[in-house]
Parts: sequence; structure tokens; C-alpha cells
Amino acid sequence: MNKNKFDDLLAASKLNELLHKKEVEEKNKNTVLWVLAIIGAVAAVAAIAYAVYRYFTPDYLEDFEDDFDDDFDDDFFDDEDEEEK
Repeated sequence: MNKNKFDDLLAASKLNELLHKKEVEEKNKNTVLWVLAIIGAVAAVAAIAYAVYRYFTPDYLEDFEDDFDDDFDDDFFDDEDEEEK
């Protein structure tokens, strides 16, 4: 009879250990999930902020390239005309 109680006690302690182990694993999974959710939220906010910045910032380079092309073409053709004369 004592052997039977001991076996029951041993089985109960193993079951308790397994349950405790599952609780720890679930807690770790929740922590990882929260960390990934926070990183995702920060990345989404950063992407939105960058998109808004790009939308509202004028493109000065486009104007510069147009002016540069106009100036370069005029000078190039003027030089050719002078060489032909």
C-alpha cells in the first residue's frame, strides 16, 4: 500500500513539473510575441513617417538636372557653331 501511494505521489510530482514547464514555455512565447509586435509597430510607424517625408519634401534634384541639361545643351551647340565658322 505504501508503494502505491509513493507511485501516486511520484506521478503527481511529474505531472506538476510538466505543467510548470508548459507555463514557463507559454510565458516565454508571450514575451517573444510582444517583442516582435513592438518591433513591427515601430517599423510600421517609421515607414509611414518616411513615406510622409518623401511625399512632402520637394525634389530639388529634378529641377537642378533640368537646368543643367538646358545649360549644357546650349553651351555645347554654341561651341559647335563657333568651330564651324
